[in-house]
Amino acid sequence: MPPADPRMSLDRFDDLELRALPGGALLYVAAGRRARARGLAGLAGLAADRALLLAPCRSVHTFGMRFALDLLWLDGAGDVVRLDACVPPRCLRSCRRARAVIEASAGCGERFAAAIRPATSLGATFSTIPAADA
Repeated sequence: MPPADPRMSLDRFDDLELRALPGGALLYVAAGRRARARGLAGLAGLAADRALLLAPCRSVHTFGMRFALDLLWLDGAGDVVRLDACVPPRCLRSCRRARAVIEASAGCGERFAAAIRPATSLGATFSTIPAADA
């Protein structure tokens, strides 16, 4: 069997911070430029209990994606300001009020929104996120 393509495996997120959210959801944190650029492109899918946080970020594209996404846009305090559901591959989305975005598999966005609504561990983190360039 040929070796697995590392771009198709979640192993590429091993060096990212992994945060546990209420309800068992897990959030990979892509805070550096390189980690944000890698994103989810090329992956075959993402488990329903996992998502990727891109910070700072107020615009994303789904070129190179192989599955649809739910996008949760967060303000500087970590509060959800918008949810874009079932964004298909080959699209561009942005939110000027956002300072970060959570990318989850389509249909899983509400689960992550509910997990962060109490502002458990995300609020303090997002209060320090600078405005992304428009």
